[in-house]
Amino acid sequence: MKQITSIQNQFIKDILQLQEKSKARKKAALFVIEGKREIEIAVKNNFVITDVLICFELFNELEFGAFKQQLNSETTFVEISKDVYKKIAYRDSTEGIIAIAKTKLHDLENLKLPKNPLIVVLESLEKPGNIGAVLRTADAARIDAVIIANPKTDLYNSNIVRSSVGALFTNQIATGTTQEIISFLNEKNIAIYSAILQEAVPYFSIDYKNGAAIAVGTEATGLTDLWRTNAKNNIIIPMEGQIDSMNVSVAAAVLIFEAKRQRNEQNL
Repeated sequence: MKQITSIQNQFIKDILQLQEKSKARKKAALFVIEGKREIEIAVKNNFVITDVLICFELFNELEFGAFKQQLNSETTFVEISKDVYKKIAYRDSTEGIIAIAKTKLHDLENLKLPKNPLIVVLESLEKPGNIGAVLRTADAARIDAVIIANPKTDLYNSNIVRSSVGALFTNQIATGTTQEIISFLNEKNIAIYSAILQEAVPYFSIDYKNGAAIAVGTEATGLTDLWRTNAKNNIIIPMEGQIDSMNVSVAAAVLIFEAKRQRNEQNL
């Protein structure tokens, strides 16, 4: 197994670029995953791991054999020093293991949707933490796809990878422009329900049992007008306190689980 002990090593510098620069990730079609559990989830969901870096001062060597068997025989393993690990790790709790993985394509045409799918659409979300939180909710609810409209950051941003705690790998995800996504949903006869203040009805008054796409926007500006004008219904979460908005990931969770509640009742 190759060993790296210097933070000046070019491979380590390349990893730092992958973590910090969207341009580097796109050019190499690679990204960084931290943590044994997250790496195992990525492998389970058919992500290709090219390299694994292990600090045996932190990683349990007894687990290494079983872990290694989960990976492709073409994966390269590199032993790194604790100083190198601390240089490239975002978290102290990732057990001393980091992986480099290949990115996937996220075209709308690649989505494999069942009859009457449930989809959430995120338009122009900027904060990686919010995207990661919605992905966790989408996984928990086992919805059929997450579509990101007019993305402001690439999916493999280290903060999205980290905040999703593996849900980035478990969800079907596609990206596109707002118009492309609306056209795609219309072609698939998937009704659009836009979370918006104007001309809206309470979210719980809508029937989500057929094909449905729930669209949410940023807390600052909300959804663009195209979603309002193309929605089957505009929906609102009634607010009873003095604050007039909710965190977008919380709002998405409320809407998603109402749709799931209705669908689960239908299947009883």
